[in-house]
Amino acid sequence: MTSDAQPFLYDIGKRTGYVGLGHEEQVEHIKAYVCKPSSVTDRAVIVIHDIYGWQFPDIRYISDLVAAEGYVAICPDFFLGKKPWTSTDHWAEFRDWLKDRDPTKVDRDADVVLKYLKEHCSAKKIGVIGFCWGGMAVHHLMLKNPELKTGVAIYGVIKYFEDRYSLLHPTFFIFGENDDYIPLEQVTLLEQKLKQHCKVYYRVKIYPGQTHGFVHRKREDMNPQDKPYIEEARKDMLNWLNKYL
Repeated sequence: MTSDAQPFLYDIGKRTGYVGLGHEEQVEHIKAYVCKPSSVTDRAVIVIHDIYGWQFPDIRYISDLVAAEGYVAICPDFFLGKKPWTSTDHWAEFRDWLKDRDPTKVDRDADVVLKYLKEHCSAKKIGVIGFCWGGMAVHHLMLKNPELKTGVAIYGVIKYFEDRYSLLHPTFFIFGENDDYIPLEQVTLLEQKLKQHCKVYYRVKIYPGQTHGFVHRKREDMNPQDKPYIEEARKDMLNWLNKYL
């Protein structure tokens, strides 16, 4: 873990020049990035960004990847205009920064996005995926929102709810073996508790040798040893969506 004097050491990716295939749209009080598939569909996926926000190139790349699979993909600004984290911010400031960006307080805004998808995109089957901060938001929403038919929480897990295992719909949890921020003991406990309490289908998968951010922040051509796991995780994510939406 980083010390208080250091920035939050986190791989912010290599796809900084990526522009995206979609467009920005105003959804009531929320700005959002929307990418639609080439064919008409009634399936949609809400993509929840990490701490670097909805405009970060890597999250738009993933949104476009989801759209290419045949879904309306929408990545709303769940920070509602508040400043996202940056690579020069310091870890000592993180708790204060997080106070008004709580991933378990996204319910109202998620409802606004769901309404938009149903009324303006004719969506009937809607799922959600999220990364890091967004992964925690997905875990929360899969406990609370029955309209979301499935979720994929990617290196994000709620730790401070008493009841955090009663998932409403099938949920897939993705982790990296060498994640500095989510130790394997947490993942093991999550799996044990889900086995005891969860009444819907779930899956927990750990990808060997991978670090925090590997699914959406690492370009698959950067490190040959990581490429198979990056591609496998993305394929697993899309296969899960295809199965349950």
